Amino acid sequence: MKIAYTGWTWLINHEDNHKWEFEQFLKEVADLGYEAVENFAFITKYFDNDADAVKALLDKYGLEMANLYLHYSADPEADYENAVKYADFMKKIGATYMNLQAVMWKDPPNDRPMDEEAILAYAKLSNRIGQLCKDNGLVACFHPHANTAIFKENEIDLFLANTDPDLVGLCLDSAHTVLAGMDCVEAYDKYADRIVYVHFKDVDPDTTIHPEWPMKRFRPLGQGTIDFRGIYQVLKKHGYKGVICVELDNPPICNYKAAMDSRRYLHDVIGL
Repeated sequence: MKIAYTGWTWLINHEDNHKWEFEQFLKEVADLGYEAVENFAFITKYFDNDADAVKALLDKYGLEMANLYLHYSADPEADYENAVKYADFMKKIGATYMNLQAVMWKDPPNDRPMDEEAILAYAKLSNRIGQLCKDNGLVACFHPHANTAIFKENEIDLFLANTDPDLVGLCLDSAHTVLAGMDCVEAYDKYADRIVYVHFKDVDPDTTIHPEWPMKRFRPLGQGTIDFRGIYQVLKKHGYKGVICVELDNPPICNYKAAMDSRRYLHDVIGL
């Protein structure tokens, strides 16, 4: 399995310095021994669509760009056109996976009833983008995420039942799985046949912390209570040989230390 780290948290607070921050991200995770990286697809605009410049930086630090995110909007046609652009960019930089995510709401309530119509619309669009990815030698994977229409187990089940497994895989995130009320080990086992990409992050189990935005409870690996040993054993049992990508939305101190703590945990506890 290849170990990766997510870089968007380096890039969100420096509006005029994105290229420098992106290289700093690569430099830091390479120093920590990560083999691959992922980022939101917005890096294309930071580099004026210059895929060669991004590839040169990846090569400089001996890293692979495993995955780029496509965040859906309220306009499926615009989303598809963006997917066409990103697919071309991804091929040029050597990326493999296109992560798809439903529109996220930030207004209360965080917890909402299942929206079957929205889920089926996302499934239809994901099948279409999945075909685009397959035609371009890429892999589409959908990321269930808190505060979106596809998050809880019944929502994931409906989405998967209406997407072609040959076109759309699943990116299961350990922390979002916990927030959705599922047992992580059981969820990775249940969805193993559809999982093509994996996100690891931990969660503080204290639900009284940040009830207004539970994603603030996310922690570096080993600083919460998720059974990553159990998840890893399930992945091995099912022959998973893909990417395990570590992500953390709100590093307690800084990006480098969060990435270091998680890398040490994976090495010392999991043996990766």
